Amino acid sequence: MGIRVDIDVMLARRKMAVGELAERIGITPANLAVLKNGRAKAVRFSTLEALCRELDCQPGDLLVFEPGDAGQLADS
Repeated sequence: MGIRVDIDVMLARRKMAVGELAERIGITPANLAVLKNGRAKAVRFSTLEALCRELDCQPGDLLVFEPGDAGQLADS
């Protein structure tokens, strides 16, 4: 499956809405939804840093590795 972004868990722990987080980190709610729903192909370090800052967490709290074929590079 690859890398999963676990924003929902941190949002629930912080009692924060998606729209509020999007505003705080300076991205659109639609782009945050792409990350949250597992449709993102990449995430910028600056976005990851902003997420960690606003959610008071570490990158490892947001990113989860799930073994499987989907995460492999096409050239592998």
